Amino acid sequence: MYIGRIIGTVVATRKDENLVGSKLMITQPLNVKLKPIGEPLIAVDTVGAGIGELIIYTKGTAARIAAKKMDSPIDISIVGIIDEIDVHE
Repeated sequence: MYIGRIIGTVVATRKDENLVGSKLMITQPLNVKLKPIGEPLIAVDTVGAGIGELIIYTKGTAARIAAKKMDSPIDISIVGIIDEIDVHE
């Protein structure tokens, strides 16, 4: 699992039929210090996350399992909304 922040939404009126009804969110990957890493990603939201929220996302087969859409072209799913992070160094 990975940490990210929701930075936007995607509306696609034409998409794979297995994605119909899925909420698509633009997610910025973050490191444990909450600094952006890499390029933003488009993820299927399974938990009702909103713009600006810290989230947990997963990739690959785990993303399809989380979305309960095994036959869909999902590679990234949002699986949790983070309330607090506590890192001891």
